Amino acid sequence: MASSPPYPPYPGAAPGSTLRHPHWWQRPAVRYGAMVALLALSGLVILALVREQTGTQGFLVGLGLAVLPVPLLLAAFRWLARVEPGPWRNLLFAFAWGACAAALIAIVANSFATRWIATATADPAGADTLGATVIAPVVEETAKAAAVLLLFLFRRRDFHGILDGVVAAGFTATGFAFTENILYLGNAFGTDQLTGGSGIASVTAATFFVRIVMSPFAHPLFTVLTGIGFGAAALAADRQRVRRVLLPLAGLLLAMGMHALWNGSATLGQFGFIAVYGAFMVPTFGLLTWLVVWTRQRELRTVRTELPAYAVAGWLRPSEPFALGSMRARRLARKFARERGGRPAARAVAQYEAYATQLAFLRHRGRAGKAGADFVTRERELLLELWHRRAAARPALEHAARLTAPRVPYGAGWAYGPVPAAWPPQGQPPYPAYGENPYRR
Repeated sequence: MASSPPYPPYPGAAPGSTLRHPHWWQRPAVRYGAMVALLALSGLVILALVREQTGTQGFLVGLGLAVLPVPLLLAAFRWLARVEPGPWRNLLFAFAWGACAAALIAIVANSFATRWIATATADPAGADTLGATVIAPVVEETAKAAAVLLLFLFRRRDFHGILDGVVAAGFTATGFAFTENILYLGNAFGTDQLTGGSGIASVTAATFFVRIVMSPFAHPLFTVLTGIGFGAAALAADRQRVRRVLLPLAGLLLAMGMHALWNGSATLGQFGFIAVYGAFMVPTFGLLTWLVVWTRQRELRTVRTELPAYAVAGWLRPSEPFALGSMRARRLARKFARERGGRPAARAVAQYEAYATQLAFLRHRGRAGKAGADFVTRERELLLELWHRRAAARPALEHAARLTAPRVPYGAGWAYGPVPAAWPPQGQPPYPAYGENPYRR
């Protein structure tokens, strides 16, 4: 095995060249600081507004009840991203945007629009119905979609497909639902304080059952449709600009429609809510759950299909594509590394798995003619990241491959490990040459 990577190191600036320093507003620290300040200011304002509407006791009760489904929802969406875990900073941004910025936009815009309609029509009841079924879905879904759009535009390297869109949308919507549930539960508690309601018959208990027990997935379900649109756009080629615009818009319109149907179920009679819940919400939730799980399995198949070419070229060992295409093998590899080298080794293996997955997706896009102009540069960066972590990752992945590989006939007995019928697998394109992208069309 070679002691240095086949590719030369990442080239720096040419000798004698001068690098232009970016303007102060283009520096990452300035952008991060501005975004953190915006979210912090939005959080303070939304905190004051919710506390003003619910009172201190109502706010604390709403906070304690609204937080209950949050860890479960976040864990579910994070589980979906285990094939290619995105940076935590992206997920924290999405949750904070939903809980602070999107919630603030929704409260202000919904209140203003409802009051304007009530004044213009002199029909407060009709204005409330119109605001809930038309205004709120448009405003809220647009505000939540803004977080997914920002990640799609400014974190493009971390946004590769449908699962990335689903996870970003899920975290954003979970944050939004968290703030909204505080408001609803806090107001319900205030109503019970005025009317003397308590126990199962109280407004707080009814609100908790509907929003936390029956439909904690409602807002994530709506916004996931937008996320699927952005994820499908990420899979399109750069030259398919119309598709990259229309797919997110279609997802956003579907999210608005589903949200409007859900909010309007209260106006459909005594059993309207149950009918919409059973006929639309539950089947849609089941269909989307199947879709994202199927997409997760397809991504693992992509890893197993694309990485053998790099094993042939010497970047990976023959057993690694099999191990990297199995979630169980990945978990065993991290466990093995942690037992042998502690948390730093386990972290190196996790990073190795993430970079290898990105490499597989990059090659898959290249084979489909959807790779960007930076294909070769990005491929080299990922390969070098793998090379720097090979000492910790290779023994762990080989150990995991031995434990998880199926038994296959070998001679007079049995052997463990993936023994392909042909190596490299039939139909694999040649390994890309250094300095060119043979997949561009």
